[in-house]
Amino acid sequence: MLETYPIGRPDLPPTMDLGAVMVAIDRVEALPTALSEALEGCADLDHPIRDGAWTIRQVAHHLADSHMQAFARTKLALTEDGPTVCTYEVEAWARTPDTGLPVEPSLALLGGLHRRWVELLRALGPSELERPWYVSGRTANYHVWRLVLTYGWHGDHHVAQVLRAREHYGV
Repeated sequence: MLETYPIGRPDLPPTMDLGAVMVAIDRVEALPTALSEALEGCADLDHPIRDGAWTIRQVAHHLADSHMQAFARTKLALTEDGPTVCTYEVEAWARTPDTGLPVEPSLALLGGLHRRWVELLRALGPSELERPWYVSGRTANYHVWRLVLTYGWHGDHHVAQVLRAREHYGV
């Protein structure tokens, strides 16, 4: 049986570690290429990444959806005072009709989005990385630096799922 978290769960420190943030920015930058390479030559994009899970195609589209949300949250946190963002139904988004498209539109979206996001993130200093934001219905606040660490992990996590599924199922 394939693991749900092939690279482990994210391990976020309680306070900002600037070195870890810089490494995570590099991971965000690398994602579009890593995902393209993981998908290259895939014989069955509609094969699940493990029994009962999303398909490889859905994972590719999920990365675009999720990282668009994270980019928007970054921009909101930098331009508004303690913005509150809405959650979204990740499972429902994975079933919308556009997730049946070829993966190329999501790969292109990720390429452009990450180019902008990385440019923005590399320009931030510690005070901007500490800017807070909130999630509707939750009392905890989050910081931009946590987004960076989370999404650096998130991309690697899903690329690992795709690679392991392709190897395991021979697709």
